[in-house]
Amino acid sequence: MTTQVALVGGRGNLGRIIHAVIDDLDGFEVRTVLGSDSDLGELAGADLIVDASTPAVSIEVVRAALELGVNVLVGTSGWSQERISLVRPLQSSARTGVVFIPNFSLGSALGSALAAAAAPFFEFAEVVEAHRDTKIDSPSGTAVRTAELMADARDAQGPFRAPHADQRARGEQVSGIPVHSLRRPGVVARQEAVLSGPGETLTIVHDTIDSAAAYTPGIRLALPFARDSSDLVVGLENIVDIGIRPRG
Repeated sequence: MTTQVALVGGRGNLGRIIHAVIDDLDGFEVRTVLGSDSDLGELAGADLIVDASTPAVSIEVVRAALELGVNVLVGTSGWSQERISLVRPLQSSARTGVVFIPNFSLGSALGSALAAAAAPFFEFAEVVEAHRDTKIDSPSGTAVRTAELMADARDAQGPFRAPHADQRARGEQVSGIPVHSLRRPGVVARQEAVLSGPGETLTIVHDTIDSAAAYTPGIRLALPFARDSSDLVVGLENIVDIGIRPRG
């Protein structure tokens, strides 16, 4: 039986990549493609909803999916722990699968997990991320997820130290960690998690060079997982056993 997919934001960069993956994936078919301004009533009849829209639209897509009782895979950026917490009671009542993937890149998931694993050993941490100038939101969902995982990993040690965090130039605070966003042409995606302690610094860097090539394996894994899930799941590391399982 073929899984009929409603793809929201299918004309954007990520949406086009997801569409291509579905076209090449046995057992899946794109039923309808919606834009960010489409009537969400068009979601009815789908077996799986995939959201690659914008942060402002994404919350409405998830709500519509829960009302319809249709599982949803969310690749849209901008979903912090705080925002996801608003969805948890609705998902728990509906028992409808909601899967959030801040970044479909396996290397990105591994980089975030490594940063979380290192977090208890350092008192200072910052995240610097860069994306193309057309990216709407900042900081990126990947940077938010990384900072949240790093902070969660320090429950026993307490929060990172972030001196002069009240100054705007110190970046946006995400779970107490300064996050800095660069938006410029000539880059696809880059993230640096910088952890520092007495006499040393550990920098974990991930570069996306070709988004289609980097995201395709993760999308292929996430689609059947999201179709079959009955839980709320955040992060590709919960789909792929990367050997390091961060909390959060």
